[in-house]
Amino acid sequence: MNKVPTIRDVAAAAEVSVSVVSRVLNPDSGPVASSKRETVLRVIEELGYRPRAAARELSVGHAPTVGLVVADLANPFFAQLADRVVWEARSHGVQVVVMTTQEDPHLEADSLDTLLDRSVGGVIATPTGANIEKWARLQSLGVNVVFVDRTIPELADVDVVSIENVDSARRATEYLLGLGHRRIGLISGPLSTSTGRSRIQGYQAAHGNYSASIDPQLIRDVPFRGDGGGDAVGSLLALPDRPTALIVANTAQVQSSVRRLVQIGTRIPDDLSVIVFDDNPWTELTSPPLSVIRQPIDMLAVHSLELVLGRMQGRLPATPRTIEVQADFVPRSSCAPLVPAPAPAR
Repeated sequence: MNKVPTIRDVAAAAEVSVSVVSRVLNPDSGPVASSKRETVLRVIEELGYRPRAAARELSVGHAPTVGLVVADLANPFFAQLADRVVWEARSHGVQVVVMTTQEDPHLEADSLDTLLDRSVGGVIATPTGANIEKWARLQSLGVNVVFVDRTIPELADVDVVSIENVDSARRATEYLLGLGHRRIGLISGPLSTSTGRSRIQGYQAAHGNYSASIDPQLIRDVPFRGDGGGDAVGSLLALPDRPTALIVANTAQVQSSVRRLVQIGTRIPDDLSVIVFDDNPWTELTSPPLSVIRQPIDMLAVHSLELVLGRMQGRLPATPRTIEVQADFVPRSSCAPLVPAPAPAR
């Protein structure tokens, strides 16, 4: 990473004193000649200097500010995550600027620019998987970044907090394999995201542990937004050799998937055993109640905020940290042992 420019670097390049730069950055602190102001602003832009908001706020007794960039507030998972992060931040006297990308890399890029302009001290984010250069620049300018729920492999020096995605998908798949199922459908998130890739990896690992073959047609990676889950359910159940069990590992597509099963009259678990990745109370109120991977959203929020504040306050070693929290598998009545079809009459 390049050295983060300081206020002294700006002053030296603009051939003015540090106090002049400070007055340009804080107009109420004193007058500055228009020619000098223009020179300082030009140098700030050229160097990419961003005043460290966290240090400035702490020095004058204001609350530090953290940016929270979540993928989609219409997704109950991210809505609950955002609510918990804000709650935890308040208990630490920290302000939170919440932004949503709606899974759009262009909106994510705009959000990062906005947060730079706000001079936040840290950012907690669920990245889309794009904008690698912008994320790297954010770090190079001294903003502390923590990824939550997802990672970007190219940015190995970013702190990450997530659930054990591979293990969660493996446990769900092994449970169904243990019930005798060998045709298990999987609806995951996009392969552009670490969660999508990891949950497919766990599904594959479980099949390997059972020496069971995998039909690629049973794996569907679908977008988080839209009704891709319902469409995937329809195409899976239209296969000549249809699945006897289904794992919906795309949290955002659980409702769409279950809605389609109800619409086409699928009997759960008689026709299809079902496990979903979801934390919502409604999964226990369906008939039958759905087996779930319950994701510890509260712990994701707590660890993320602790990491970003630890970085902002200089309390953590430089080595990036990865924290994986275990999700709970809650078996309910939506799964049943596979009953072999009766032999044809002779």
